[in-house]
Amino acid sequence: MTDATTHAPPQAAYLTGERGNPIRSGNRNLLTGWKDAVTAIGRPGLHFHDLRHTGNTLAAQTYVSTKDLMARMGQDSSRAALIYQHASRQVDQTIADKLSTLIDGMTGGGETSR
Repeated sequence: MTDATTHAPPQAAYLTGERGNPIRSGNRNLLTGWKDAVTAIGRPGLHFHDLRHTGNTLAAQTYVSTKDLMARMGQDSSRAALIYQHASRQVDQTIADKLSTLIDGMTGGGETSR
């Protein structure tokens, strides 16, 4: 199976050089035109690593295990994965809602009068 847009296999690197090799961090900005691209979208201070951070933070909010995050990120240590498992107001509310649902299910779901 290939990506419909690039015709590349799913495991292919997203950003590659002219020969199709993965772009290494030392020359990433030059080879991708990063500075021009972020300036064009009005975000000149955006760093390439910000994409990794955002992606990993969003992945952590899908309630996957730390081990799953480690595998996705290519990390051997849980320390790096834990950085992305930030508590957020949205996640806290989701947890509270799910706990309420569980408790309602155990107690019959009705309001109790005091």
